[in-house]
Amino acid sequence: MTLIILLAALAQDEPVKIPLLPPGPGNPRNSEGDFATLKDGRVLFVYTRFSGGDDHDNAPASLVSRVSSDGGRTWSAQDETVLPAEGGMNVMSVSLERLGDGRLALFYLRKVSLQDCRARMRVSIDEGKTWGEPVDCMPEPGYYVVNNDRVVRTSKGRLIVPAALHVYEGKRISPGVARCFLSDDDGRSWRASATIAAPEGSRSGLQEPLVVELKDGRVLMLQRTDRGVQYRSFSRDGGETWSAAEPSELRSPLSPASIERLPSGELLLVWNDHADAPPALRGKRTPLRAAISKDEAATWSPAKTLEDAPDGWYCYTAMEVVGDHVLLAYCAGDPKVGPLNRTQITRVPLSWLPR
Repeated sequence: MTLIILLAALAQDEPVKIPLLPPGPGNPRNSEGDFATLKDGRVLFVYTRFSGGDDHDNAPASLVSRVSSDGGRTWSAQDETVLPAEGGMNVMSVSLERLGDGRLALFYLRKVSLQDCRARMRVSIDEGKTWGEPVDCMPEPGYYVVNNDRVVRTSKGRLIVPAALHVYEGKRISPGVARCFLSDDDGRSWRASATIAAPEGSRSGLQEPLVVELKDGRVLMLQRTDRGVQYRSFSRDGGETWSAAEPSELRSPLSPASIERLPSGELLLVWNDHADAPPALRGKRTPLRAAISKDEAATWSPAKTLEDAPDGWYCYTAMEVVGDHVLLAYCAGDPKVGPLNRTQITRVPLSWLPR
C-alpha cells in the first residue's frame, strides 16, 4: 500500500497536521467525513469526494475512503469507492457508528432534491469492505441537514440522528427546526422526536445540531445559530422530548461545534471560539479551538488554539480517539482553494489538550 509520507518533524507532544485531501482537477472538494477504528486496529476514514467542476453542497459527489495502519500518522494514497452518488443530487455527511452486535454502520445524507434530503443507514459485516442495503432513517420526505460525525449510540443502545429541518421556497430557505430520529433496534426501524423551535427573531433558526449523552442520562444538544452563540437543549428521555433552546456561553459564528467523550470521561469540544474575536473575524470560521469539560458541559476549560489563520475556514470536525491521540478531520480551506474544499487530518496528543 502506497502511503503518504508525513514530512512534519514536530515534537511528540504537539499536534501534527496532515493536509491529506486537497482538491484537484475534476475533484473540486473533499469534505465532511468520519472515522472508525476497525477490529484489526486500522483506522477507516470515509468522506465525500465531489466530482466535476462545482463545489457547492448539491454538486455531484460520492463516498470514498482512506485507511491508516499506524494510528493516523500516514494514510493510503488512493480513494476506495464506498458508495456512488444516489438520488438526483449526491451523497454526503458521513457518520460511522458501531452497533450493539459489533457491526459497523454507515450513515449519510441522500439528496434527491431541495425538498428531499434524508439520512440513510447501511451496515457492514466485513469491517467496511462491503455495505448492505439502505434503510431510511427519516420516513417522511423533507430537507434535513445532518452533519458528519453526528450519530450516537447511547448507553441503553438507542441510536440518535440529530437533524435540522429546512423548507425551500424558491431560492429562500426557512429557519432550521431541530429534531432527532431514534431507533431502539439498531436501525431496523426509526421514529421522529419532538421538535425544538428556533429562538425568537433568529433568521437562521437552529442548524446542524450535535448530541452527546451525559453521565446522568440526559442528552445535550448544541445547535449553531446567528445569535453569536451556540444554543443548547436537554432531553431527559433519551431524545424523545427536549427543553426549549437557550443560549449557551459558547460564543461562535454561524458555524457548527463538535463534542467527543474522551477515555478519561471528560468531554472534548472543538469549535470556532469567538470569545475574544476582533471585529475583522466576525462571521468567519476561524480560529478553531479545543476545550475540555470535567463537569458534563456545565463549564469549559480555557481553550487552546488548533488553527488561527485570519483567512482560514475551519469547520465540520470529526473526532476519533486512537491510543493516546485524538484524530481530528475538518475542512481547512482558504481563499485559494475555497472554504470547504480541503480536508485536513490533525493528530493531537491527549496530553496537549487543555486541562
